[in-house]
Amino acid sequence: MTYVVAENCIRCKYTDCVEVCPVDCFREGENFLVIDPDECIDCALCVPECPAGAIFAEEDLPENQHQFLALNAELAKKWKPIVEKKAAPDDADAWLNVKDKLHLLKR
Repeated sequence: MTYVVAENCIRCKYTDCVEVCPVDCFREGENFLVIDPDECIDCALCVPECPAGAIFAEEDLPENQHQFLALNAELAKKWKPIVEKKAAPDDADAWLNVKDKLHLLKR
């Protein structure tokens, strides 16, 4: 099992989760974070830290979010690690409860 960053992170990209990760498994894109499934040790420390509620255990991933399992694995190979918290985008709170944001993901 691994943990997965799902759709609600898109355009929110809070990085609170990054600070608590003991193995630095987060990778950063322009408007989204992913978890490298090869690095994740399933500690679950990141889950309660995510203000967007965007991190799920693989087995708890909502049915309509299953594509994010493959997306995290794919993008983790392309994006660079992020190991320190950064300021969220200025409009992050405005995007927090917006649904159907996959088309806004910048690869």
